[in-house]
Amino acid sequence: MQSIIKKESLLDILSAAPCALAGQFVNSSNYTFFITLDSPQGEMQAVYKPVRGETPLWDFAAGSLARREVAAYHLSEFLGWRIVPPTVFRKKGLPFGAGSVQQYIEHDTQKHYFNFSTEEKDRLRPVALFDCLTNNADRKGSHIILSNEGEIFCIDHGVCFHVEDKLRTVIWDFAGQPIPPDLLEDVEELDYNLENQTVISKSLTAWLRKGEIKALLRRSRYLLKTGRFPEIDKSRRQIPWPPV
Repeated sequence: MQSIIKKESLLDILSAAPCALAGQFVNSSNYTFFITLDSPQGEMQAVYKPVRGETPLWDFAAGSLARREVAAYHLSEFLGWRIVPPTVFRKKGLPFGAGSVQQYIEHDTQKHYFNFSTEEKDRLRPVALFDCLTNNADRKGSHIILSNEGEIFCIDHGVCFHVEDKLRTVIWDFAGQPIPPDLLEDVEELDYNLENQTVISKSLTAWLRKGEIKALLRRSRYLLKTGRFPEIDKSRRQIPWPPV
């Protein structure tokens, strides 16, 4: 049902529909809940991350993780890659206060990066490039999912967009390889729009600090300059732990 709802209506449902607490994801480092939402098409499932449930981090501003989740969604949509499920920041009608609400993607929970086929991993170039752009500090294998319809999605973007280099990911399959021309064109368009402070820049301003948006611009320019996926830096830890 969820896949046939128009994007605009889906965002409206995530933002305002009556909801009920349905469970908790117990293995998350931050409090993360499973909720159900009432929609005209029937019950819809979503993942809810309240600000008050965020574990304090020394290197990320307190209470900013849910907003980074929303920023990641807006960036994915602008690039046209659509690899982040629809995500909103909601202030009212939630059991534990304001937080991010993201569409739950139906998938096989036992299927993740480490048991993807070679063909499935080959489809991860947009995800790998997205992690470079967002400076993802914690891309675990279980954060990459394959929907029941066969679409690739990536989740958990609370620790992204830092101004310092924090990239930690399990996806190093394309290290040193040329970035495909179509993806480079998307990054070039992003670069232009960030530089000229158009719609995407204004959109991200609602969720990120100015310095973080400038750092995103620097990363886009670096990728355009090299034209390649970065190599792993063996002088520091660039693979998250645990990796799954």
